[in-house]
Amino acid sequence: MTTTTLAVLVPLLPFLGSAAGLLLGRTAPGFVRPLAVLPTLAAAVLAVLVAARQGGDRAIDAATQLTPTGSVPIDLALHIDGFAAVVAVLVGVVATCVQIYSTGYLRHDPRYPSYAALVSLFTAAMLLVVYSGDLMVLLVGWEIMGICSYFLVGHYWETPEARSASLKAFLVTKLGDVPFLIGLFALAADAGTFRITGVLGAVAAGGLDHPTLVALLLLAGVAGKSAQFPLHTWLPDAMAGPTPVSALIHAATMVAAGIYFVARLLPVFAASAAALTVLAVMAAVTMVGSALAALAQDDIKRVLAYSTIGQLGYMSGALAVGDRGAAVFHLLSHGAFKALLFLAAGAVIHAAGTNSLTAMSRMSGLTKRIPDAYWTMTVGLLALAAIPPFAGFFSKEAVLVAAEHTATGDHTVAPAGAGWIVLVAGLLTALLTAAYAMRLWLLAFRGRGAEAPDHGRQPIAMTTVLWVLAIPSLGFGLTAAYLDDWFDGNALTPTLTTAVFGTGLAAVGAAVTYAVRRTLVARTAPPPAAPVGAAPVPAAGPVAAPTVAHPDAEAGQVEAEALDLPHPATDPADPGRALLGPLHRPAADGFHLDAVYHAAFVRPVLAAASLVRFLDREVVDTYVRGAGEGAKGLGRLVRRAQTGNVQTYLSALLAGSVVLAIVAVVLANVAAGA
Repeated sequence: MTTTTLAVLVPLLPFLGSAAGLLLGRTAPGFVRPLAVLPTLAAAVLAVLVAARQGGDRAIDAATQLTPTGSVPIDLALHIDGFAAVVAVLVGVVATCVQIYSTGYLRHDPRYPSYAALVSLFTAAMLLVVYSGDLMVLLVGWEIMGICSYFLVGHYWETPEARSASLKAFLVTKLGDVPFLIGLFALAADAGTFRITGVLGAVAAGGLDHPTLVALLLLAGVAGKSAQFPLHTWLPDAMAGPTPVSALIHAATMVAAGIYFVARLLPVFAASAAALTVLAVMAAVTMVGSALAALAQDDIKRVLAYSTIGQLGYMSGALAVGDRGAAVFHLLSHGAFKALLFLAAGAVIHAAGTNSLTAMSRMSGLTKRIPDAYWTMTVGLLALAAIPPFAGFFSKEAVLVAAEHTATGDHTVAPAGAGWIVLVAGLLTALLTAAYAMRLWLLAFRGRGAEAPDHGRQPIAMTTVLWVLAIPSLGFGLTAAYLDDWFDGNALTPTLTTAVFGTGLAAVGAAVTYAVRRTLVARTAPPPAAPVGAAPVPAAGPVAAPTVAHPDAEAGQVEAEALDLPHPATDPADPGRALLGPLHRPAADGFHLDAVYHAAFVRPVLAAASLVRFLDREVVDTYVRGAGEGAKGLGRLVRRAQTGNVQTYLSALLAGSVVLAIVAVVLANVAAGA
């Protein structure tokens, strides 16, 4: 079988599995799980074969014209280079892990058939984006992911949080998709083709007439899809969906699509120094702002959501300095450890019966209840904090090295200012990332108080997936010396300067957070027992037990119930509050960006809608009602003449005849006198 045929089957198999799952979900429920797992697993295996055959060598291209469209044709095309080959492997592996994990997490969910089918369709759409060689075909996968995210985030549609989160995710991403679509048409108009190879050829020949305009329009769509400032606000709210969906969105689909798109078309963006500078500023604000927000969140999944935004900022920063190899390397590394973190968080939420870190900090014994989740989440957090030798260290260092080379003038693809912006923001984010990773670990696994509720052992499908993902989270960074041949040839290995600064700042962030936590715990520790006969000394710390979800429920039901549970009062030993000080409140609220958007966009739109409604009801409807009332009044007048009495009709006829005769005589006399 040819490599092209294998590549066609990679997105096709999950799509067929999705269609079969939707058709057989009600009539043959026993086939739902095999149809969810096996096609996705087969797609992952075929993606590995395609990557092995491509081998980082010359790109594989194949195309067939769909239909004549005029001056700019649309082709069903494949363009598989080293970037596409390895990203497809990531998508296939993570999607397979999510499907296997979901068989245990949502095993008794009545909507599991539609859920599994949508996950398969989501996977197929992302694989279409990865392999597509035509921008219009890529757009199809891009938009399918948007509608799939709407349904999957709203899976627990009984809860208002899920309903509003799904709608917000759809609308915010569509806000970016409008200029994105315009940018695609402008790019095709300049290049004369939608084919990616043709576009890159036109860029190399200097054929773009408006590179800055095109790049900025495309960046708007990337900001929405990849949750970059200022269109990032949908991603934390999307945590209202099931945890496996969060893992899929954050690790291998949706948010990865925007980064991959820029990497695919980086020469288009590199043609405009202004666009790269805008991308660098956007990445820097995203990195630092999301890290501060993560340090203040109480929901464990929202911490991870803001961490995803920050890590995507690293990838955007690498692209802003013109190194797509570093960006995709971090995309691959992040995909492994972020999928691990979210899936482990699902096990933690199931065991604790809550998604509140404050509530978890008032429990003890979680590490004994879920040892698999504890150890694998520790691995994931170490990778997130970029501690060597975990995967995140190598990929984050690749980004910092690329920024350093641009800042010092060694690389001239991007302005030196963009390099300094990314480098400084990246180092500061390294400090903050280690701080919030340590805070999450301490609050979740080093709580004090009553024993955590016993929800039973996690299904083996869940725990097995965690250990599978822990392997690349630990060792994927060791491939840095080999992956550069798959990309642009730029070295991905760390340098001494950035390694010392980055790791040193991460160690400082983690150590300070740990020290603050220990100090606060000592201050709020329960007092020693009072002597016999003496009055008991009141405790300084919190004593109320947190409210948790139903202890006998399965993981998915526990998470759905946890969405409606109130979060307990703040933990006085929370290091995030002490570290952020007056910034804690705005950071916990995402720096009030939602309020700004509500005032700047939602309220004016609602006011305009109210005005239109007033004009429609009071002006337009008045004329419509007036025309109706006029016809009705005329009808009433005519109706009075219709009495049904023949004598009245004859009298009126005679009177009318006499009047007409008199008028005729008068007119005749007037005419004769004249």
